Amino acid sequence: MTLPAVLYLLINNYMPMFGTIIAFKDVNFTKGILGSDWIGLKNFEYLFKTKDAFIITRNTLLYNLTFIVLNTTIAIALAIFLNDIKNRFLSRTYQSLILLPHLISIIIVGYLVLALLDVKNGFMNKSLLPLLGMDEVSWYMETGPWPYILTIVNMWKGVGYACVIYLAAIIGIDQEYYEAATLDGANRWQQIRHITLPMIVPVITILTLLMIGRIFYSDFGLFYQVPLNSGSLMPVTNTIDTYVYRALINLGDYGMSSAAGLYQAIVGFILVMLSNSIVRKVDKDNALF
Repeated sequence: MTLPAVLYLLINNYMPMFGTIIAFKDVNFTKGILGSDWIGLKNFEYLFKTKDAFIITRNTLLYNLTFIVLNTTIAIALAIFLNDIKNRFLSRTYQSLILLPHLISIIIVGYLVLALLDVKNGFMNKSLLPLLGMDEVSWYMETGPWPYILTIVNMWKGVGYACVIYLAAIIGIDQEYYEAATLDGANRWQQIRHITLPMIVPVITILTLLMIGRIFYSDFGLFYQVPLNSGSLMPVTNTIDTYVYRALINLGDYGMSSAAGLYQAIVGFILVMLSNSIVRKVDKDNALF
């Protein structure tokens, strides 16, 4: 029964790990991957000796930390709100509307943002800002608004998926807890604080640990497609993934891109282990392992 799943893991997760040796080689396709020369850690130097190393690391970490905190908080709040809606039709409708952005391609999202922010024909410059008596803004040239724009787009696209998971966890809570709390005179906020939130802590912990494991990765489409690869926005949109992609396009250096992927995977693994150890010390029942 488990054979398909085992084969899937072997083919898609374990066999590609062989390619990590590219990170330590000067890839020459005429010699093949195994025949290429070993160059130690030189491919990693590209990431750490570049003048952009601080910027791409800062952007990747700060954006992901912001996404983790905001998306988790808002997803939990929405899940609690949806659980309180007694009309099933309305509840299902709101769930579908919240989940819909998660299913939209990031390419389409990029064009939706363009329709809002386009300098000549965008909704913001042609409708909203004149209504507020404000001057037009060259959105794709100004770095200031983009940390907020990217955060809002990520939230709009990602909160629905997490919300559905939290909602499933909340629905699974035994209603007898709420009935007993109501008999004791607890109001809705007290029920949320003392029943709902403690009961979904394991789900919150697991999802947060999984997000921490990918804290050195970034949503490539969000940071590359949505800002339309604008050079003026690089200081606030350049992350490790977009930086490696641009370098790969310009230099064709496969070893460097492989080194970046291995670096992100190792750091993510270390962070998950550390975070899980901390969770285990606080409450071992909520730890992943």
